[in-house]
Amino acid sequence: MLSTAEAPLAHRAPAGSPLLTTTVPRGYVHRASVAEVFLTDWKPERIDPSDPAGSFDSFLVQAQWPRSHALFAPVAGHQDPLLLVESIRQTGSLLSHAEYGVPFGHQFLMWDMSFTAAPSAFEAGSAPTDVELRTVCRDIARRGDTIAGMRYEVCVRRDGLVVATGGARFSCTSPAAHRRLREGRPTTTDRALPPPIAPAAVGHANPRDVVLAAPAAPHEARWELRVDAGHPVFFDHPVDHVPGMVLIEAARQAGRAATRQPRALLLGLRSEFTRYAELDAPCWIEAQVDDPDAEDLRVRVRGVQRGETVFTADLLLRPTV
Repeated sequence: MLSTAEAPLAHRAPAGSPLLTTTVPRGYVHRASVAEVFLTDWKPERIDPSDPAGSFDSFLVQAQWPRSHALFAPVAGHQDPLLLVESIRQTGSLLSHAEYGVPFGHQFLMWDMSFTAAPSAFEAGSAPTDVELRTVCRDIARRGDTIAGMRYEVCVRRDGLVVATGGARFSCTSPAAHRRLREGRPTTTDRALPPPIAPAAVGHANPRDVVLAAPAAPHEARWELRVDAGHPVFFDHPVDHVPGMVLIEAARQAGRAATRQPRALLLGLRSEFTRYAELDAPCWIEAQVDDPDAEDLRVRVRGVQRGETVFTADLLLRPTV
């Protein structure tokens, strides 16, 4: 499981227009930096407050992906698929606060995250990419005037065409419950940062963006996770564990390194989080390639800490030139 810390209360911006576009309040999506907010608006489409078996609520969420980003940079004419992953994550927290009344200060525990996309979802153009995430919320666990968790599915449209689907499942806890569970856990680490694997091997230019340490033996598909708690994007605000986006990026980098395809485009992800990845102990990332000669490469990644699995991720990678 992974959790996200909350940001201060903010009010919803009025519905935008093509001439007046803004992001949603950063507090709704658990981001300290406005530059890291990708959602621009939302509106309900169908809400069933009676919550009978099989009921669901649906919303239209709008997002914009920048042409340039400090971490999620374009590669081989495609925008970074982790922009979509982060947009899915932000959608869950936005709706929880804005539509379901989850108080600020509650902690979110993400249990799984997934998506499948066509390459056209990420084609880089001459302007930022505007997408719609039609979101259906299911299995809503209601708790008084708020919720204790839910599962949600997204259908992503770009220029009116469906280009991706995805979803996630999470639960949320009160500050008191979180303190009982996590009291005393550090929000920084004094462990020395190990040297990174060559940035070019995982599709990056800046060594600071590499989250895998150089392996003990050449071509070994096992790396120590590099946890830079001062990274301005991965650690946008202090947390008491390794954020889920760091683990997902570690999986993607492991897939690229294991297949020797540093520019491979991530077209599918199915990840599950089973426990916190702690800041004060080594976490090891292991990768296994299904068929290295296949057109689309499938890679199974596992994160292990103190002998226990903390997350798994199944990746679908398409090599690019």
